[in-house]
Amino acid sequence: MAQHTILIIDDNDNLRENTAELLNLGGYKTITAEDGKKGVALILSEQPDLVVCDIMMPGLDGYGVLHLVRKNPLMENLPFIFLTAKTERSDFRKGMEMGADDYLTKPFEEHELMNAIESRLRKYEVLQKKYTNSAKGINALTNDLRNNNMLSLDLGKYPAESYTKKQVLYAEGKRPRFLYYVKSGKVKGFKVHEDGKEYITDLFSEGDFMGYLPILEDRYYDEHAVVMENAEIVEIPAEEFVDIIYDDISVAAKFINVLSQNVKEKEARLLNLAYSSLRKRVAKALIDIYEKFNSNDGKKILEISREDMAHYIGTASESLIRTLSDFKSEKLIEIKEGKIIIENIDKLKNLLY
Repeated sequence: MAQHTILIIDDNDNLRENTAELLNLGGYKTITAEDGKKGVALILSEQPDLVVCDIMMPGLDGYGVLHLVRKNPLMENLPFIFLTAKTERSDFRKGMEMGADDYLTKPFEEHELMNAIESRLRKYEVLQKKYTNSAKGINALTNDLRNNNMLSLDLGKYPAESYTKKQVLYAEGKRPRFLYYVKSGKVKGFKVHEDGKEYITDLFSEGDFMGYLPILEDRYYDEHAVVMENAEIVEIPAEEFVDIIYDDISVAAKFINVLSQNVKEKEARLLNLAYSSLRKRVAKALIDIYEKFNSNDGKKILEISREDMAHYIGTASESLIRTLSDFKSEKLIEIKEGKIIIENIDKLKNLLY
C-alpha cells in the first residue's frame, strides 16, 4: 500500500513538529507549514492525502485555508481535520458547514489523532474509488461503506423473511416500504408490456440490495420483483435507510452518483436489445447471468429457466432455444439435463455477429 502524505499546518513550532514526528512514527510521510498561505501553496504543489490544520493562525487562518481548498475542484474532497484550542459550538458548526471532516481539540491524545486520520483516509479512499455502473457496483459500494463504518446499516438488526418461489416482493405502482437485501435465493425484477409480455430488467442473488432507487427518489415502483427460487430476504424500513444514507451528505452523494450510472447501464442495455443481433443478445445474456449468479464460486452452470432467459433478452422462447442450439454446435456452451454450461466465455464476450 502506498504511503500516505499528511500536511500539518500550525503556527506553533513545537506542536507542528511533534505532530509530524508522531505521524512519521505511525508510517505516514509528513510535510509542514507554519501558516495558512504556505499551507495552501503546499497543497497545490505536493497534493497531500490529508490536511491537519490549526484554526487560529495569523494572516490566513484555518477557515481561509479550508475555503480555498473546497473552492478548488481538484481539492474539494481532500480530507481536512481542524485543530483548535477553542471549544465553542459556533466554531465547530462553522467549520463543519464549510466542509471540515473532523475536529480535534488541543491538547489531544495521540490515539485520537491517529484514529481520526485513519478513519478519514479510509472514507476518502471509498469515496474516490470507481465502482462499476451495475447492481454489483452498488453492492460493492454499500459493503465498503459498511465495512469502514461509514454506513451504519446493521443487517443483523432486521429479521430475514422466508419467501417461496413466485412470491411477489413488490409491484409496479406501489409505494416502497422496504430496502430489500437478498440473504439467499434469487429474485427477478421485471416490467410488463401493454401486450402482457414480460421483460426482465434485473436479476438479484445472495448479497444484493434491491429497491433502493424508488426510495431515494421518493417515487412509486416502476417494476415488479418476484422470487425465482425459495429465498430469505432481509427487509429494512425505507425511512431508516434514508436516514442512514443522508446522515453523511458525502456518502449520499457517492451513493446517488453510482445509482445514476446504474440507470445509464439499463439505458445501454435497452439500446443493445434494440440494435444488436439475436446471437449477440443471447451471448450477452449468458455472460450477464453468469456474472450475476455464478461469479463467487466460479461455476459456469446457469440455473435459469428458458422462459426467464427469453424475458431477459426480449425475445421469444423458440428463438432463444434455436440460438442456444447453434451455440452448442459451435462449442460455446453445453446443455446437460436442461442446464446451460458455458464452455468458452471469451468467445461469447467477443462474438462478432
